[in-house]
Amino acid sequence: MILPLFIGLGVFYFYPVFKVIYDSFFHVGSFNKRSFAGLGNYQDMLSDLKMWESLGNTFLYAIIIVPLTVILALILAEFLNTRIKGRNVFRVIYFIPTVTMSVAVAMMWRWIFNGDFGILNHIVSFFGGEPQYWLSEKNSAIACISIVSIWMGVGLNMIILLAGIQGIPSTYYEAADLDGASRIRKFFTITVPLVTPTLFFVLITTMIATLQIFDVIYMMIQAKTAALNETQSVVVYFFRNAFEYSKKGYASAIAVLLFVIIMIITAFQLRLQKKWVNYD
Repeated sequence: MILPLFIGLGVFYFYPVFKVIYDSFFHVGSFNKRSFAGLGNYQDMLSDLKMWESLGNTFLYAIIIVPLTVILALILAEFLNTRIKGRNVFRVIYFIPTVTMSVAVAMMWRWIFNGDFGILNHIVSFFGGEPQYWLSEKNSAIACISIVSIWMGVGLNMIILLAGIQGIPSTYYEAADLDGASRIRKFFTITVPLVTPTLFFVLITTMIATLQIFDVIYMMIQAKTAALNETQSVVVYFFRNAFEYSKKGYASAIAVLLFVIIMIITAFQLRLQKKWVNYD
């Protein structure tokens, strides 16, 4: 019964992982021409300033996107757990970006941020501001990419956290009501501590997804602009090396480095969760 699952994992997961690790020790060019490189690809990474800049951008995205996404998702989950009019409608609205194709989302926001005819510049001009080329400069482009990523990621995390909040026994809140606790006090003393296992899961998955950010950047930032070099993540740089520069061996080494970084960060989070996650 589980054989089809193992076959699928082997073909689409385990084989590609080991293939990438294997290729990272070779110079692999067009038409899969290869020559043994040993640790050459990894040595090249040490002097590749673009790779380190891409890694720095990736960590910057993580610093911006992860906490804001998790905090907003928790706040929305708390509000949508109350008895408000149209609650189910709001849940659907906030979840729509999650099930929408990322390419379509990126193209829509690219039109909004367009420097020549984007709707954002029309709004800025209406209030007397100066139109900007939002996706052409590094700081504004990183901010725009972060906004879109947060907008896309909040919905799923909200649903997961909402399920965690609804799993908290109502007796805790009833006892707090008898003591006269305010809604904010109940949120910080009951909801947050008891939802920490779900919060921990959301934190890990959001961190992993953000460290692998690709489609939003690649679709929103034009390939011919200098902004792509300044805003690209590690995965975008991996893609460009593999499919634009035909340096698949070097790209494989970049993928292995990102894999190791994600494993280290995840292991650190697993170790740290003992100090703040409440499983009681």
